[in-house]
Amino acid sequence: MRAETQSLVDEIKQAISLLRRHLDWDQALKRLDYLNARAEDGDLWNDPQQAQELMRERQTLEDSITAINRMNANLDDGIALIELGEEEGDNDVVAEAEASIRALKSELADRQIDTLLSGEADANDAYVEVHAGAGGTESQDWAEMLLRMYTRWAERRRFKVEVLEVHDGEEAGIKSATILVKGHNAYGWLKTESGVHRLVRISPYDSNARRHTSFASVWVYPVIDDSIEIEVAESDVRIDTYRASGAGGQHINTTDSAVRITHIPSGIVVQCQAERSQHKNRAKAWDMLRARLYEEELKKREEAASATEASKTDIGWGHQIRSYVLQPYQLVKDLRTGVENTSPQDVLSGDLDGFMKASLSQRVHGGEAAEVPDIE
Repeated sequence: MRAETQSLVDEIKQAISLLRRHLDWDQALKRLDYLNARAEDGDLWNDPQQAQELMRERQTLEDSITAINRMNANLDDGIALIELGEEEGDNDVVAEAEASIRALKSELADRQIDTLLSGEADANDAYVEVHAGAGGTESQDWAEMLLRMYTRWAERRRFKVEVLEVHDGEEAGIKSATILVKGHNAYGWLKTESGVHRLVRISPYDSNARRHTSFASVWVYPVIDDSIEIEVAESDVRIDTYRASGAGGQHINTTDSAVRITHIPSGIVVQCQAERSQHKNRAKAWDMLRARLYEEELKKREEAASATEASKTDIGWGHQIRSYVLQPYQLVKDLRTGVENTSPQDVLSGDLDGFMKASLSQRVHGGEAAEVPDIE
């Protein structure tokens, strides 16, 4: 076997071994046996919610175990074919086997990311808030560009996007917006995007074509279900109603149906104007508030809490997580991981996976993912 191929085989074996360790292989097999037995219990569906949770866990565990077994088998087959081809001097067989082993490399990279998305709420849908920083039209335009970037990223992954509220800027762009991204692992993928994003470009709003720096903040938090109890006292919140803004025509409400809820102890503010009914907007805003409070509790449990808190501070210099430079050169750089992309237009069109994967590897479970080798 060629040295290059042997090196790749060794790398893949190590990666599969780490995936097994992360899954806690022996316990996972026992757990799957238990879940399979429970699934056969005729009384299981007496509690539909519990039954659905059990079936989801069973499917996820079965998929992971099956995938690891299949990758192991494919690797063994590839090695056997290479040995057979070398014995018979058949270069075509060797080349085919080497190609199959290289294909495993790509699949393993995706599986490694799945191991990084095993946090308490990673599988959930996600709320994404975007807020313009100081700077008027420049920052408001930048906030709208970010909103479009995350919408396109979600569409690339076949996630659904629901716009919950948008506050338009005076001349262009948006002051703030909240979207709901629906899809498996939406929060897990998006959670490292919270922070301040910095744009450098020649301003389209400056008649002198000067270079401007703009800031906008992004905040991501998970949608939570009714099984998670979050107590919020009525006396701790202030509820305001207002007339929803929009692009005009049918999107503008003629009544004060939009709802804003302020949680006084924490200072958290959520708002919703997606529905024409104030009652529906109020219910959705309460869900958002509970989700924000839950996300705050998750953050407290993470070793990265200090960095996360820092990202909540002023939207400006010194707090940014990523810079998007359109002039004088073309570069997007993540300031936490050092990952760069020299095609800002691709990034602004939703090409964010490289940044997200690097941030997940650095952050999740206090750096546990660092032992998963990079085989991309």
